[in-house]
Formats: sequence, structure tokens, C-alpha cells
Amino acid sequence: SSHFGRNPPHQAYPRQATSRAGAMPPKGAASRSAAPPPENAAGAAPAGGDAGEEDTMEDFDMPVIIKVKPEDQMQLSPEELEKEVPPRVLYPQNPQAPHNLTQYSHKERAFRKDEQVDQAVFHLSIDGAILLKESGEALEQTEIQDKKEEEAKGDRADQDEEEAFDPPEDEKEMPVKNPLRNQFNFSDRAVQTKNSILRERGWATEPPPTTGFSGTVTQWDIFDTYKKDIDLAKEKEKDDKNKPKSSIDDEPEKKPKKDANAPIYSESMRLSIKIMERMVNQNVENEVYLDFKYWEDKSDEFRDGEGTLLPLWRFSSEKAKRKQVTCIKWNPQYNDLCAVGFGSYDFLRRGTGVICCYSLKNTRFPEYVFNTDAGVCSLDWHPQHPAVLAVGLYDGTVLVYDVRAKMKKPIYQSTVRTNKHTDPVWEVRWNTDESGGTLNFFSISSDGRVSNWLMMKNKLESEEVMELKLLSSSQAGGEEDETSLAGLAGGLCFDFSRHSEHLFLVGTEEGRIHKCSKAFSGQYLENYEGHSMAVYTVRWNPFHPKIFLSASADWTVKMWDHTVRLPVMSFDLGQAIGDVAWAPYSSTTFAAITSDGPAAPMSGVVHIYDLSVNRKERICEQKVVKRAKLTHVAFNPVEPILIVGDDRGGINTLKLSPNLRKGVERTEETDPNKTDEDLQIDKMEHLLEMVTETKEA
Repeated sequence: SSHFGRNPPHQAYPRQATSRAGAMPPKGAASRSAAPPPENAAGAAPAGGDAGEEDTMEDFDMPVIIKVKPEDQMQLSPEELEKEVPPRVLYPQNPQAPHNLTQYSHKERAFRKDEQVDQAVFHLSIDGAILLKESGEALEQTEIQDKKEEEAKGDRADQDEEEAFDPPEDEKEMPVKNPLRNQFNFSDRAVQTKNSILRERGWATEPPPTTGFSGTVTQWDIFDTYKKDIDLAKEKEKDDKNKPKSSIDDEPEKKPKKDANAPIYSESMRLSIKIMERMVNQNVENEVYLDFKYWEDKSDEFRDGEGTLLPLWRFSSEKAKRKQVTCIKWNPQYNDLCAVGFGSYDFLRRGTGVICCYSLKNTRFPEYVFNTDAGVCSLDWHPQHPAVLAVGLYDGTVLVYDVRAKMKKPIYQSTVRTNKHTDPVWEVRWNTDESGGTLNFFSISSDGRVSNWLMMKNKLESEEVMELKLLSSSQAGGEEDETSLAGLAGGLCFDFSRHSEHLFLVGTEEGRIHKCSKAFSGQYLENYEGHSMAVYTVRWNPFHPKIFLSASADWTVKMWDHTVRLPVMSFDLGQAIGDVAWAPYSSTTFAAITSDGPAAPMSGVVHIYDLSVNRKERICEQKVVKRAKLTHVAFNPVEPILIVGDDRGGINTLKLSPNLRKGVERTEETDPNKTDEDLQIDKMEHLLEMVTETKEA
């Protein structure tokens, strides 16, 4: 049929289907005659039926086709009817198939687009079990079945022949068939083999020739032999001293191993294994890493300035088991690396020490481990050379390590000849002023001395910066007393000012804090009295040049202005304080650690104060560990995390909620010319003004 109900030119007009007589065709049907119809109606429909019968007989075998025109068919003009309709083509393409698949090409080391698109779509897939009879596989199966049937027929015929026997003459002798047949149809067969012949072989050898050796020695011979060994050892020490020693800035020389060429011992293999270990660790602890990166406590929006701490990881090592964390220090250049010193604060139980360098990229095992002969009391990274680590030990020795070196021994070590300390070295600090050309650091000890250690070519040389004179109460008040010169005060902590390089603070066992100068080693610049027991920690404020913080064994934390002898603010925590630290992002925020009170003396609590939010109460007080005492605390300089060490050798990592890490908040009224540091100083100055007004009132 053609479009829009038109008859094609090659098709004849059909006749009426209802009657064989020459009646009128129905509406919409055309006459079969090729000649045009007559003008009058009578000629179009003759009354007689002879002509109609003849036409019907002639086209009796032709199909009768009736074209019915619908009533709602659109009326088109001849021009529109002659117009060709564009065909619709179906393309074998799947519109849902992805056309932008990209795969990584290991050959080209880049991502490449896959131009081939799979357009096939399987709506139903069923594995068939029917084979064509004429196929090769079907013919093979037919042959196999025929062979099996022939073999089965042959076996039956053989059994019939075996069972065939001559029938006996007497019917009584006829065997009776056993109705109980053997369902398993098995038979026993046994074969006996010959025993193998055993042969023995043996050899007899002559013993090796031996000779006896003996001699008689006297005491002089023994003495001379020992003397030679001692002389050889001394000559070897002289040769070692004369050898040139590489500087710290140079990378340690790589000593070739016997099998250094083997791929498994190469540096690239070691680096690949380290990267793989970090990847496995991050996959195992994926949830913790996601919390570290993205988690924020939404409940801080409904708290009035208070916050919480989220525990993340706990670093621990088998080598540091049953040891106490005595110091923690973050690396100044690599923000994910921190050094932890292990020793013991129980002076009746002395032992060896361990230094572990942990990374946030691998929380299962330390990156570097160094063993020491005595317990570690303090350590510090060099600010410009991040691989150099200074360490102070319990026996008074100071060490310098290069963590890049393959040898786990210190590159420098103090001895009795270099005037080492006689008591524990409680704190070490690198000197940022390198005007002398040599690297040097300071140390403070309970023997009452503050020393400066210079790293020379072959050894450490010490210079005494100050002797901590023991002041009596009358001398502290301004009166001189000659009897007070007899002893030295035990130094426990010190800190150097970032704004004035010559100024530093010293905390002593007597509870006093002294302001000293590198230029004046004979006397103190100022004495601060406020603590009644030993001062464990003193820390300058990282922003304000006048403010510092102190923590003491009298359960108090005090904030001082170094131009005033009395404390500006005091916080009584009510429990033994282990350590205190300023936050690196705010001039008014600090953290302190204590135990959980008399009811739970073996559990640690972290206290965080933000004096710009609340001057009297802490904004966070959270128990961190059970059955352990916290010893030290440190803020990460970049990431919003806090680490605390305990007396069971564990280091706990905590994430600060948004309310605990508020820095500088700029508003429309804030002067745009002021830097963040200026705003931090203004925030502290505003706090000092409020405290001064409160005291005057």
C-alpha cells in the first residue's frame, strides 16, 4: 500500500466484494475497468447482470482488495502527495553504551580513550544442551554410545556362555537359583611378590694424623702479649682520629655491600617496600584516615565555646614496651614526623632508652629506631637541618644523631673529657644563631649548669653558659647573703625567646623561675616566685614577646609577663600536672595534662584552655587513657591534632574539634593592614587589659 491511502500506479482497481452482479461499488472503492467511467449514472451501473457475470468469470482467480479510507484521514494536495517522505533508518547502536571509557595505558603511562564501543545487548542468554545431528560433535557422541552398547552386549554374551552348563539327568540335582544375589558384584584377587634383597655397604678410613703441641709460659710472656694488644688498639684509635670526618650537611657515604648489586637489597627496592607498607596501612585504617582528614564535630555549633577530642591512632612499639614517654618533638620541616624519647621517671629502676621516630603515614611501625645506653630525657630537631637530632640522657650524656645514616650510632657524643653533665639532662635546645659557623645547642641539667655544645670536626666541645646559683628567700627579696653561694640550683627546664635571642627562662627544682641572658652569665636578670614546688615546664608564647607559661608540681599552671615578677593568671587544676604546651594557631590557647583525680590516679586527662573564650574554666576536659599516666603533650604545627604520651610507652593522637582550634577571626571592622600575628598579639593584649581591670576592681 502507498502512503496516505493512494493506490499505486501499477495496481489495478478491485471490484466490489459483496456481490458478483454489476452493482455499485462501496464508497471509497474504485472501478476495476481501466477506461474512464461514463458521465451518466446509468452507464456506470447497468441494470442487467450479464456483463458483470462475464467480468467475474474472467477474474475469478484474482484477489479482491478493498481500500477503505478512514473518516479522519488528512486531506492532502497533489503536491504534498507527490512529495517523498524521508526514510527512517534503524542503526545497530546501543544508546546506553558508554562512549567515553578511559583506561590507563601502562605502555604509554597515560590515560587513553577507548574508541571501540560494545554495541551488543543480551536480553536473554541460556546455555543450550542440544546438538545438531549432522554436526561433528553429535556424530562423535553417537559413535561413543554405539561402542558402549556393543561392549555391554559382548559382556552379557560372555556371562551367558560361562553360566551355560549341561543339565543333570535327575531333576533333583538341578541347582536352585539363589534369590539373594551379590549386589556389589566384587571379586578378591591376591598377588604375592618376591621380597627384595637387602645389601649393606660400608667403608673404613684411617684416622687423620695428629701431632701434640705444648709449651710453657710465664707471667712475663702473658704480660708482653697483652701489652702488644693494647698498643695495637691505641694505634688504631689514632688512625681513626686522623681520618677526615664528613660534615653533617653532606649525605652519609653509602658503603657497598657484598651483595649490593642484588635487586632485593637495592635502595629502590627498600623504597618500594616502604611505600607499599604505607599503602597497606592506609587501606587497613582507611576510616581513621578519613576521620583525620574530613571529620568535623557538628555538635560544636550548639555548644557555648566548648569542644571535644577525637581519638585517632595509638603509636606503640615492642622495643619501647614497659618504658615511659619522656619527651615528644615534631619535626620542623616534615609535619607528619615526630620523635619520641623513652626512658623512666622511676629513679630506682634505671634502664636503657629508645628513640622512635613515628610518621602519620605509617602508624604501625616507627620509621627510625635508635637505642641508647641510658634512659632518654630530652630531644630536639635542628630547625634548618631536619635530619639532625640532639638527645639528652639520664646519665648526663648528650648525643647527636643523623637519622639518614645507616649506622644507628650517634655521630657526636659527650664524654667526661668534654665536661659532660653529672646529672640527667632534662632539656636540650638547638641554637638558631649560627653566626659562629658551627652548629651548637644548649642543655640544662640537675647539676646546676646550662651548657652550650659546639659540634667541632672530631668531637663535641662544651662551654658553660651559666651556673644556676641557689638563692635563699632573703636573697630573692633583694638582700645579699654570702652563705647562698655554696650550692647550685637544679635546673629542670628552659626555653629561649623567639623575639629576643639572648633571653631565656630557667625553671628549677626549688620552684623558682629565672630570666637569664646569654651575654651575662654571672647573675639572673629577674627572679619569678609563685610556685611552691618544682617547675616542670616553661614556655614562651609563640606570638606575644612578653608572655610565658609555667607548669609546676604544686598542681598549678601560671601565666607570666616577664616584666612583672608576679603571675598574671593562675589555674589550679587540682591534680598532678605532667606538661603544658601553647597552641600554634592561637595566642590564648594552651593544653595541660593531669591524672583523673584521687578516684582514678592511673588515668590521664587532657585540659584545653582558650582564655579569649573563658578566662576561668577550661573549654575541654576529656579522659584519654585508662590505667596509665600522661607525661607529655605536643601540638602539631600544621595539622589540627594533638599527641600525648603516657607511662606505658604509648603515644595517643587526638583531633581537635572546630571550637578548640579557633584562630584569627576577621570582621568588617578589622584593619586589613594588620597581619595575623598582629591580631594574635592584640587578642592577648585585650586579655591582659581585662585581667588588670579585674584585679584593680
